[in-house]
Amino acid sequence: MAGAKKRTDDAPMRQREMAASDASAVAQLAALKQMSVGELKAKWESLFGSPAPNNSRSYLELRLGYRIQELTLGGLSRETRRMLDLLADEIDGKLGRKAIIEDGRNPVAGTRLLREWNGVEHTVTVLRDGFDWQGRRFKSLSAVARAITGTQWNGYRFFGLREAGRDPR
Repeated sequence: MAGAKKRTDDAPMRQREMAASDASAVAQLAALKQMSVGELKAKWESLFGSPAPNNSRSYLELRLGYRIQELTLGGLSRETRRMLDLLADEIDGKLGRKAIIEDGRNPVAGTRLLREWNGVEHTVTVLRDGFDWQGRRFKSLSAVARAITGTQWNGYRFFGLREAGRDPR
C-alpha cells in the first residue's frame, strides 16, 4: 500500500513541475520582445549551439520562440518528422525514399471510379502515382474533376469519396 500512496503523492508534484516549466517558457517568450538583436543572437547561440544565421529581429524572435516551446513541450513526433522528410524529398525530386506521398483517401491502384456528369458516364482509373481519364494522366482527382466539368471541384467530393475518419452521413 505504501507504493500506491507514493504514486498519488507524485501526481500533484509532477503537475506543479509542469506548470512551473510552462510558466518559465512563457516568461522566456515574453522576454524575447524586450531583448536587443545582440541579446537575441546570444540567446540563439545558447539554444542552438551555433551562431545566429542573420540579424532579422522578427526571424530571430520567431525561431527562438519555437525553440523555447520545443524544448519545454517536446518536438515534432517521429511520424510528423518522417512525413516532412518525405515531402521535402518529393519537392526536391529525390527518389531515394518513397517518392510519392500517398493520400489515405485514395482507393487501391487499379480501382475504377465512375461518375455521371451531364448525362455522360466518366470512368477514372486509380494509378499508383495518379489517375487516368480518357488516356490522360492526372496528378489529382481535382484535376480530373476540373477537366470533366470545366470548374473547380474537390475531386474526392466530386467522385463521392469521403475523407478518412469522417462520418459517412
